[in-house]
Amino acid sequence: MRRQQSIGTGLLVVVALMTAAACAPQGATGQAGSVTVFEGARLITGDGSAPIEDAVFVVENDRFTAVGRRGALPVPEGARRVDLTGKTVMPAMVDVHGHYGYQNVPAASMSKEMYTRENLIDHLERLAYHGISATIGIADLVDRSDLRGGRTGWGDVPLRMRNEVVPGAALFRTAGPGIAWPGSGAQGHPSRSDVPYPVTSVGEARAAVQDYALMKPEFVKIWTDDRDGRAKKLTPPIYRAIAEEAHRQGIPVAAHNVTLADAKELVRAGVEGWVHVPVRGGDEVDDEILALVRARVAQNNRPRMWMTPLVRPAWMNAQGGGRPTWLDDPLLSDTYLPQHNEEHLAKELAAMTPAQVEEARRTLARDGRNAMRLREAGIRVVLGTDTGQIRHRIGYFAHLELEALVAIGMTPMEVIVAATRDSAEIAGVNTGLVAAGRNADFIVLDANPLERVSNTRRIADVYLRGARVDRAALRARWRPTT
Repeated sequence: MRRQQSIGTGLLVVVALMTAAACAPQGATGQAGSVTVFEGARLITGDGSAPIEDAVFVVENDRFTAVGRRGALPVPEGARRVDLTGKTVMPAMVDVHGHYGYQNVPAASMSKEMYTRENLIDHLERLAYHGISATIGIADLVDRSDLRGGRTGWGDVPLRMRNEVVPGAALFRTAGPGIAWPGSGAQGHPSRSDVPYPVTSVGEARAAVQDYALMKPEFVKIWTDDRDGRAKKLTPPIYRAIAEEAHRQGIPVAAHNVTLADAKELVRAGVEGWVHVPVRGGDEVDDEILALVRARVAQNNRPRMWMTPLVRPAWMNAQGGGRPTWLDDPLLSDTYLPQHNEEHLAKELAAMTPAQVEEARRTLARDGRNAMRLREAGIRVVLGTDTGQIRHRIGYFAHLELEALVAIGMTPMEVIVAATRDSAEIAGVNTGLVAAGRNADFIVLDANPLERVSNTRRIADVYLRGARVDRAALRARWRPTT
């Protein structure tokens, strides 16, 4: 993905008009051939450059076609105009690590039976409500080989949904079911525990990848975690075989692992992504793994490495023993019932002992230190939330992850770039930047997130593919008054 030209505070940059793709799908309120000019906002484009004050940008159909400063950028005659004076605009975000479809949000329950097109769309609408334009599902319920000559018969909902553009909903991509040693994969609820391919040998690993590749996933997900000694985990020969077979098929690999030793072997195996901090669980990054990462970058050997640090759980728990202010954020209760937020979040946090809180603080500091050192060496940070389980809030937790990333040392601008442009690149979706030719996916905010990153929660409007998301209608559906 080519980095867009920087825009300095005192320098006007005008991006030339481009013709939007006429065949592109329309959004919820978009009209074919419509042109809208948005003007007056502070614009954070998503490329890391200084914001454009008093900006103007043009949307035709579902794409941005021009970006610049008001008064200097020619705009089409007859275009509809939207005044955003006093607002801040940033690109919509992309979540590359989610678990959707299983959760019955109103009932606070989970099951395989809930994994339907309708329920998955509900989850994608919750993402859209919070300013997320696209996501990658992991451990998705999809028919796969049972590696014994049969098949699971779980259907193809994730594969169908990735080809749909649902008005007012985030785009969906899938990493399929994943691969793990039996019982060591997807956790949190029994409905997900048998979803990954269960492999215990190199032969099974290669067979699993060959079947997996037929789904054309965004990446092959693997779990290498003994769950605190409760299970066996994939061995180095097995995960090396997975990486080798996946790369032969032209598919990247993303790992959930814990130990420093496994992280080093995964870097050597050419694994591209990590869906947590690659080194955690009490281990510390050392000079050897940093050298391995730098060598891959220097040698152009699968140099595009990334991680979704997912430091939010430790960040949340470090606020335990009391009531964090975000628990009373109206945005939190827009999509989840207040009584469920009290039961699943407030009570658990309040009940934490001082010793537990202190341990969470140490974990946040250690994992944050590891993430920042690996980032400096060349592993890019992107946004991932692990949401979709009962205690995990779809959409809302993306905003808390941004706060957690700032807490470990990233700046608000770096966090926004990670959650927009860089995440979109990993997901392979034409979003993440306010730039000509990109999908017109953006968030209108009532406050500046560069001053305080929690201001990303101050959402006035969300636009996806050029159409305003009807957040009031969604809110009324999720929070009926009668």
